[in-house]
Amino acid sequence: MELGQLALIIFAVAFLLLVLFIGVFLLKLTHSLSIITMDVDTIARSSNEILGNANTLLDDVNEKVKTLDPTVQAVADLSVTVSQLNSSIQVVTNKFSSAKAATSFGASGVAAAVAKTVMGNYKKRKSHKKEK
Repeated sequence: MELGQLALIIFAVAFLLLVLFIGVFLLKLTHSLSIITMDVDTIARSSNEILGNANTLLDDVNEKVKTLDPTVQAVADLSVTVSQLNSSIQVVTNKFSSAKAATSFGASGVAAAVAKTVMGNYKKRKSHKKEK
């Protein structure tokens, strides 16, 4: 056997081993890709379900918010009214806090003046709301 023939046999064996290693690598790669494809399909189905549930939940929350909006607005309006009533009472209390006012009107006179002032403010607010 000559040196050239021996080199050709070594080259053929090396090439055969290279083809075998590439074949094994491609088989493993194909198997891995099929597993990854199945996993991605599972994730896609799960994410579609999750998105569907999230949309349903969001629609439900939006409906509940629409239901609560008038209640929140009513509470805000009541808060403004209570604040205005508090301011009115403070103004009246400051007017009649001096000893001179208490002695000249008496206890029932102070209560009547407070009630008159509060009712006057209430009627003004009520007529103002009707105008709007």
